Amino acid sequence: MKGLQGKSIIVTGGGSGIGEAAALLLGEAGCKVTIADLDGGKARNVADQIVQRGGTASAVEADVSDEASVIAMVDHAISQFGGLDGACNAAGVPQRGKLLHEVDLEEWDLCHGVNLRGLFLCNKYQIKAMLAKGGAIVNIASTAAMVGFPNGAEYCASKAGVLGLTRGSAIDYATRGIRINSVMPGGTLTPMLKGAMANDPGLEPALAAVHPMNRFAQPAEIATAARWLLSDEASFTTGAAFAIDGGHTAI
Repeated sequence: MKGLQGKSIIVTGGGSGIGEAAALLLGEAGCKVTIADLDGGKARNVADQIVQRGGTASAVEADVSDEASVIAMVDHAISQFGGLDGACNAAGVPQRGKLLHEVDLEEWDLCHGVNLRGLFLCNKYQIKAMLAKGGAIVNIASTAAMVGFPNGAEYCASKAGVLGLTRGSAIDYATRGIRINSVMPGGTLTPMLKGAMANDPGLEPALAAVHPMNRFAQPAEIATAARWLLSDEASFTTGAAFAIDGGHTAI
């Protein structure tokens, strides 16, 4: 894909799910990939897979809700690969499967601490690292940013914030050579979704019913969109929110 060879790219949440799929695709495209994950072992496993396939990758343990950890993550990518050209921010936590009045403040704070505060911190320090020569950022949101899900108001709110953050920052940096976009996956068979469905038996049939294609996505189907947005082929695309959702938001 045009313009990816040799680029230094961070993938948060890169140890599993959409992040893992994105890291592997970017590795195949010739990127130098920094895989960041709260689970350092999973991050190293994905980095090893890229290297075994002839690519270039490094792993770093990172908590995106912690400012010092995010700074260290960006510094790691720069020290390993000489700079930062892009990022795919896929780290996130699922809904708790509760009605809003049942959600504890701690549960709300965890959801927003990772999904929104974490995204703010990642974008802040990734942008700082890209100011000198430009770059591209893809933030993984969700169709929950656009439509409601049962027992997931706190999650919907966090993902709606992702779209606002993406659009606002895209405008601010449009003349600075930094493109910032978001991808809104529909139901995707990641470990996070599988865990959420296990905790909330009503979630799987509810999600299945709203996808006209009558199936869930595989992580790679979402990651291909992120890879395109990070490439030079998307050079006139910024501030966009792409729904990759089997028709969910078309209903």
